[in-house]
Formats: sequence, C-alpha cells, structure tokens
Amino acid sequence: MGTLVSRFGNRARSVHAVYRWLRNVRHYAKRGCRAGAALTLSSISTGKRLSGKITIIGIGDDGFEGLAPQALQLISQAGTVLGPSALLNVVAQNAAIKADRLRPLAANLDEVASSLDQPYEQPMVMLASGDPLFYGTARYLCERLGKDRFEVFPHVSSMQLAFARVKESWDEAYLTNLGSQQLPRVVERVRLAEKVGAFTSAETPPAALARALLEAGIDYFTAYVCENLGSPDERVTRGTLSEIAQQTFANLNVMVLVRLPDVPDRPTHMKGKRRFGNPDECFLQSRPKRGLLTQSEVRVIALSEMDLGDSSLVWDVGAGSGSLAIEAAQLAPSGQVYAIEMDAEDYNLLLENARTFGVANLTPILGEAPDAWHELPDPDAVFVGGTGRAVVHLVQSVWSRLRDDGRLVVNVVSLDNLTAVETALRDLGGEPSVLMVNLSRSQEQLESLRLAAANPSFLIKCRKSSPGSSQT
Repeated sequence: MGTLVSRFGNRARSVHAVYRWLRNVRHYAKRGCRAGAALTLSSISTGKRLSGKITIIGIGDDGFEGLAPQALQLISQAGTVLGPSALLNVVAQNAAIKADRLRPLAANLDEVASSLDQPYEQPMVMLASGDPLFYGTARYLCERLGKDRFEVFPHVSSMQLAFARVKESWDEAYLTNLGSQQLPRVVERVRLAEKVGAFTSAETPPAALARALLEAGIDYFTAYVCENLGSPDERVTRGTLSEIAQQTFANLNVMVLVRLPDVPDRPTHMKGKRRFGNPDECFLQSRPKRGLLTQSEVRVIALSEMDLGDSSLVWDVGAGSGSLAIEAAQLAPSGQVYAIEMDAEDYNLLLENARTFGVANLTPILGEAPDAWHELPDPDAVFVGGTGRAVVHLVQSVWSRLRDDGRLVVNVVSLDNLTAVETALRDLGGEPSVLMVNLSRSQEQLESLRLAAANPSFLIKCRKSSPGSSQT
C-alpha cells in the first residue's frame, strides 16, 4: 500500500488504484490465467498506448513475477525499452520482447538525461530498480527534465523491505542516501532521530557510518544491516554500533538504526552543554583577558539577530576563544563557520573549546582581518566583536563581502564605537538598528538579595538588501 500511496498521492486515490488492479487481475484470470500463476508479456493483450511520455517502471528482485498487469502491458507495447544492463537481461529472457528494442543506459545520470533526446521508437519505457522516485533515477530525471515528460510506476523499494525485515515502521524515520549526502550532516541528523534508514555506498559502508556515529558520541542505537534484499543470499545482521563498525558487508545493503529506549537526549560528554547560550564558564578563557568573552545573554541575542539557517555560512571576526563561533556552528550543523582570531593564545583556546564541543563544521583561522578572510567564501551572516577603533574599518571591509540579504551584527561596549559603526553603515547604504543590553545579576548580601548591574553592551544589527529591495 505504501507504494501505491507514493504513486497516486493520497489514500482515496490509492484505494481506486487497488480496485483497478484487482479488476485487471480478475479480467486476466477469466481469459485463462491460472490463479497464482505469473503473468507473462505474451498473456497481456494490447490496449491504449501512452505516447509522448517516457514511462519509468520499477522492478524488484522478483522480476516479472512482482510486476502489476498494467506495468507488464506497458513493457509489451514499448517501441524502446531503456534501462541498466542487469534489468534489460531480465526483459531479454521473455520471447515477446525483441532484442533490437532494448537500449542499455549509462551509469552516469547526466548521460542518461542527455540520451533521452535521441530519436528512439515510441512509446518509450525505462526500467529502474525498486521505487524510481525514492533516491532513484526518476527523481533525478524529473528534476532535470521536468515532471511532464514522465509517468512513473514504482515497485517496492529496498528501504521498505529493510524496515519490513526488522519489523519496524518507517513513517517517522529519517531516511538518507550516503552516496549523495555529506557524512557530517547525516551524523547530526541521526543524533536526534528515533529511527534511521540509510542507503550506504562503497565509499561510506555501514562500518564507516557506525564509526562516525561513535566518534560523535552517538552510541544509543540498535543497528541492522540488510544485505541483498529479495535475493536468495539475503541476510540481516543485528548488533551494536561498535559491533557493526568491525564488520564488512555486501555492497547492496540498507542500514536501519533504532534508538534505544530511555537514553539521554545528548552524548555523555555534552551533558551540561547547550546548543546556544552556554554559561561563560563552559569556555576556556585566557586569564588576563577573562571577562572579555561575549557574555552568554549577549550571545543569545546576537545569534538570534544573525538569523542562522541549517546551512548558513558564518564569519566570526575577532572570535576570541570562540564562544559565539562554536554556538553558531551548532545552530548551523550543515553550514560552515569561520572563526578569525589574530591572538595566538586565544586561537589555541578556540581550538580547544571547539574540540570540547565537538563542532566539525568550524574552521579556526589565525590571522588579522581583513587580510585573513580574502580566500574565504562570502558569508550569509557576520559577527564582529571589538573594543578598539579598528572595528569601524572591519565593518566597512566586511560589508562588501556580505551576500545580498546577509546579516551583520556588531558588538561594541563604548558609545564612541557605537556612533562610529552606526554612521559607517548608513554611509554604506544600510539601515542599522541598535540594541542596548543592560544586565543585572542577583547577589546575596547580608541575608538579603540585591541585583548587581553589569556594564551595558551594544549590538548594532543591519541586513544587506538585495538590489531593488528595501531594508527591513
């Protein structure tokens, strides 16, 4: 039923699809097909052909026996049958298909897309494995050439089979393909998932994924590796991630992860640490400069105003020991954060703090801005912190590198720097706004509670407008 729902879009239409399929089966049974016998291409009568579109048909490891009558009919009517050599060999075994109608496809999807413009005999049918829209050929071709050029008839995908073999539902699982996704991004998504289904690859086999998860402190899943699903040598291996990390498996496999019950929401080494707004004491600081770190409450507001997305590219200019850069990296796990610091002692503390928090998407840079950022990609968001007059020059220099619709947040503590930065941004065509953050913290004194005020801090925020748009 899951395959039919993905084909027809909603439950009501899938019910009609089941009804039509059963009606066809009864029709062919009346014409002499034994109950339970496999339908062959020669037993299908010709009917109305689909013309002008390429029909993509998913085939499972059970070959023709697993195809619906409508799919068999479309293959029998095809003027050209395209597909991988392995699937064409299955078709070639049927006497109703002439060999000159079969056209093998290249493994490269770009070459496949280009080959579809050749003057093949119509109608055209393309064969694919499993569900062609689930990380398959049809998904790529529809995005590249347009959905109107194709009709898709899916088969059961190997992902469905894998979850069926381990007796787990997959309606809320995180599903991914390690052949097209970066491993660090997958690891971060797995961290909070209840269930995971992953197509592995030759470059990233199950053992490599298991090791990457363990290195990130993620050890709270039961792992299943389902090999050669649907074939005679099918095998399902269950184990801990540590056990899977030591084994090798067949290239054709799906890895399923099921979160153990009653486990913490973070690795042991991250207990007491937050995604953002960590207490200042969580970060190593150089003693002579202690207190110059961007305060926790100011960081929270600054990160909010930077408006970070999952894949944002961020610069932290004057990163110090890295508190803001580290939290930005945690808020943008699929992005990249560059932390620029010219003081060697603070730079080394930044490295140590980044290791403590386990942020792999943070790149520390030892150097003086603006020279240090010449080779960096343009940012979506920039944070500039500083106490000297150089902060104005840095703001002027970074503005030209900021992408359209990019966000700039500057933290200063003096009124002189506040007015100078605000004026500089207006001269550059921006419309800055200012926040004054004035904090008071409780203290006990003589059995009474009092509030001790901290020095005020200023945040100047400004969004760079796209050409032809207005500031917001």
